[in-house]
Amino acid sequence: MVEISVKSRSRTEFIDITPRIAEQIPGDFSGLVHVFSAHTTAGLTINENADPDVVGDMMRQLEKMVPWNGGYSHAEGNSAAHLKASMLGFSQFVPVHDGRLRLGVWQAVYFCEFDGPRQRRVVLTYLRD
Repeated sequence: MVEISVKSRSRTEFIDITPRIAEQIPGDFSGLVHVFSAHTTAGLTINENADPDVVGDMMRQLEKMVPWNGGYSHAEGNSAAHLKASMLGFSQFVPVHDGRLRLGVWQAVYFCEFDGPRQRRVVLTYLRD
């Protein structure tokens, strides 16, 4: 198990953590890497990394579906962040072969911040073939 640190700079931000994950994978490893966000207001997704408009569209649509000021009851004031993180999920599995992530050509793993800026933790767990 390995932990990586992610620092967000704004309330809502999708951060491509693919290179950070890739550098932690042993060269002889084949199997799966489980990527886990250790937070209730930040999730993970795998999506396109070629056109930044995709990430922008995702953030805008999530804000439309779950607006920050939605009349929520949670006293801390960040219910929208909890809802968005739960919608996307807190973990992803990525196949690995000979130490290389086997993502598609246009895919990346994104850490999805919904209550930043903050310092965050992502936990990587390896499952061998």
